[in-house]
Amino acid sequence: MISIVIINHNTPSLAEAAIASVVRNTREAAFEIIVVNNGGEALRFHSNDPRVKTLIAENKGFGHACNIGAKASRGELLLFLNPDTLVHGGALDACSAYMLAHPETGALGIQTRLESGAFDHGCKRGFPTPWASLCYFTKLDRLFPHSRAFGQYRQTFVPEDAVCGVDSVSGAFLMASRDAFTEIGGFDEAFFMYGEDLDLCFRIKLTGRSVVYYGRSQMTHLKGESGLKTRSKAVVNHFYDAMELFYNKHYKTRYGALTSLLVSRGIRFLRKRALREAI
Repeated sequence: MISIVIINHNTPSLAEAAIASVVRNTREAAFEIIVVNNGGEALRFHSNDPRVKTLIAENKGFGHACNIGAKASRGELLLFLNPDTLVHGGALDACSAYMLAHPETGALGIQTRLESGAFDHGCKRGFPTPWASLCYFTKLDRLFPHSRAFGQYRQTFVPEDAVCGVDSVSGAFLMASRDAFTEIGGFDEAFFMYGEDLDLCFRIKLTGRSVVYYGRSQMTHLKGESGLKTRSKAVVNHFYDAMELFYNKHYKTRYGALTSLLVSRGIRFLRKRALREAI
C-alpha cells in the first residue's frame, strides 16, 4: 500500500483536486490518503471517502505535519504530495512498481510540469554545495545547460524523461520507502518551510540508498498558490533560514572558514534583496 500524505495549509479546494487526480489516475496500486490540516480551522479539509483520513496538527512547519501523517499511516511506501499538484495517468502505479522492484531506492520523484506546460526543474536537483549554488545564482547553469560542472543544482544535463539517480527530488512529490524514512527519523523539523526535502534526500543517501528521478511519470504542479510567489516577508525568511540551516548542518565542517564566511554573507545579501521586494 501507498500511504499518501497531503498537508493542507488553508487550501482545501486544492487538496480536494489533488485527491481526485490520485483516485482518477491510479488503477493498480492500493493506497490510503492522509490529509493533515495544518492551518486555520475555517479552511480545514474534510472528506467522507473511507480511503481518506483527516488529522489536525499545530502548525510547526511542513516537516512536522508530514511526520504526523507518516506516523498515522500503514503503507510500505510513503508519498508526500503537495495539495497544489495533479498526478497524471498511471503515475502512482508506475512509481510504486519501480520502488518495489528496486529496494535499494530510498526516495523517488517524478517529472513535473507547470500549469503552463513548462518543465519544473525543481523536480530533480543536486545538493546546494557552494559551487552549485554559485552557478545557479549567477545563471551559469542557464548559459551552459548541458554542462555537469555548471548545471549541478538544477541537474540541467539530465533529460526530462530520464530514469536515473540524482541528489534530490522535490517534496511536492516525494515517494519514500518506509524503512528508509524510519531509519533516518523522518523529516528534520528544524526546517519549518523549504529545504526539508533536500535534507531528507541527503540523509537517505547517507544510508547507502539511492534517490531516483523517474521521468517516465508526470504530474502538474500548480505553483503560485503559496510559497515565494506570495512575496510574503515571513515566507522569504523561511526560505533563507532553510538555506542557512542546510549549509550549517551538512557543509560547514567540510569547507574552510573563508568559504563559510562568503556563504553566510551571500545568503544575507540575497535575503535583504528579497525582503526589499516582499510585501
